[in-house]
Amino acid sequence: MTQPANIASFLERAAGERPHALAVASPAGRDRAGRLWYARLSYRELHERSARIARGLESFGIGRGVRTVLMVRPGLDLFCLVFGMFRAGAVPVLIDPGIGRRHLKRCIENAEPGAFIGIPAAQLARLAFRWGRRTVRRRVTVGGRVRGLGARLADIERLGGRLGPGEAAATSADETAAIVFTSGSTGPPKGVVYRHANFFAQIEAIRDLFDLRPGEIDLPTFPLFALFDPALGMTTVIPDMDPTRPARVDPRRIIEPIQDLGVSMMFGSPALLDTVGRWGVEHGVKLPTLRSVLSAGAPVSPQVIERFASLLPEGARILTPYGASEALPVTAIESREILAETRHGTDRGAGVCVGQPVPSISLEVIRVSDDELPVWDDQLRAPRGAVGEIVVKGPHVTDAYYNAPRHDRLAKIRDADGAVRHRMGDLGYRDESGRLWFVGRKSHRVVTPDGPLDTIPCEGVFNTHSAVRRSALVGVELDGSTVPVLVVELETVARRSDRTAIRAELFEIGASHEHTKGIRRILFHRAFPVDIRHNAKIGRERLAHWAARKLRRSGE
Repeated sequence: MTQPANIASFLERAAGERPHALAVASPAGRDRAGRLWYARLSYRELHERSARIARGLESFGIGRGVRTVLMVRPGLDLFCLVFGMFRAGAVPVLIDPGIGRRHLKRCIENAEPGAFIGIPAAQLARLAFRWGRRTVRRRVTVGGRVRGLGARLADIERLGGRLGPGEAAATSADETAAIVFTSGSTGPPKGVVYRHANFFAQIEAIRDLFDLRPGEIDLPTFPLFALFDPALGMTTVIPDMDPTRPARVDPRRIIEPIQDLGVSMMFGSPALLDTVGRWGVEHGVKLPTLRSVLSAGAPVSPQVIERFASLLPEGARILTPYGASEALPVTAIESREILAETRHGTDRGAGVCVGQPVPSISLEVIRVSDDELPVWDDQLRAPRGAVGEIVVKGPHVTDAYYNAPRHDRLAKIRDADGAVRHRMGDLGYRDESGRLWFVGRKSHRVVTPDGPLDTIPCEGVFNTHSAVRRSALVGVELDGSTVPVLVVELETVARRSDRTAIRAELFEIGASHEHTKGIRRILFHRAFPVDIRHNAKIGRERLAHWAARKLRRSGE
């Protein structure tokens, strides 16, 4: 029989060991001098509130196994709710609100939730767009006083207080703890099933890999990363920003809490680090308390790393873990290794080095295939050093999507012992020292009559031009065949004559490398479309459609 395992136990343990330590600080306004002040919860307060909410939710009918859409802004209520739901055994269903109405409705229908917890705006949207109309039977509104939107969280918590805290649900390790939907930036959004065992293993992997310690003060600019902090005994400082638009963040709203509260670590997407780093360099900012910075969501350019590193004290590090919603972390590499060594390979077109696999991960590179691969076979492996599809296995690698058997068949491979490997959908290769080099998404590979071109190795060559902010290789169908087109976003808006000169210089750079000399079409785009979660993954499909229209209009 499987032993009970509930991720809420981490919070209960931390509350016992560090009851008065600050668990969460959330922006709550400004004083007359304009200084930010924070609402705060100690570990004891966070545990006690989440226990009351758990008891109230259970009594209300949102208990063990009840899938529950959660649409609440980052803040104290979010932390109390998530750990209250874990304690009750309810299953949070987490969906990026920025994915659009159509995708939201589809995700909610797919998850078949029995309950919906959200702010008034989310509840009103649920009614207007009929989200979960067939299955949602319980509704809880967080904040506001709008009538007719179900029970209020404050009433649920009071009910739990009257009933007493009770015990945490005796969920098993293989029981579903949460369903986290992918952003849909490289395919339809899918509900990733996280089991309690996955979370236990993920917390352990993250703690060991990044050397995280109780008492660390974290500024997580992506809300899901914040939820690991209480389990690790860390303090979370919630940033005053729109988490769906990290690229447009006001840098002062990131720098201010770091300096006010002595933040020692932060998570930021590459786009956020770029924005804050540029502003920080321009204004001479230094962040002496920040010893660790994590960045994920897309490859981080050496230029962004170098710029942000200049704000940090000597000995601080920027870590760039590689992974996905289905498996994180898979590998990691430190800024010093990138800047001293691997950036030169990136500039030559070797791809982006994402480091060694974490100790708990088994990583393979298999021959590229779009077929279902139901059973693992050692013959699937690609030769050492050859580009192939990245496949991973480990205790924090998720084994299924919710209610999506077709995607399971395409993404999962079973071992003879029943263990599940996940196909990342990414291409890469291992170097002689075992490090993984990422070369792009399998679906983004441009297959030309002269052979396949992987996106990252081609873009890395052209990105060495000082006027180029970033570039994207896409394939366009012209005269019955696929031609490679490089789309370029410049550092600053350039006149037509300047673009003509830059294009000529880019052709010259491309001609000096065997794998890029055949790229003879270059277009300039004012601002790339990006994913809604990290604002860092380039929307290559949209760029490909744009490039096709532009080339056909010009008659090329």
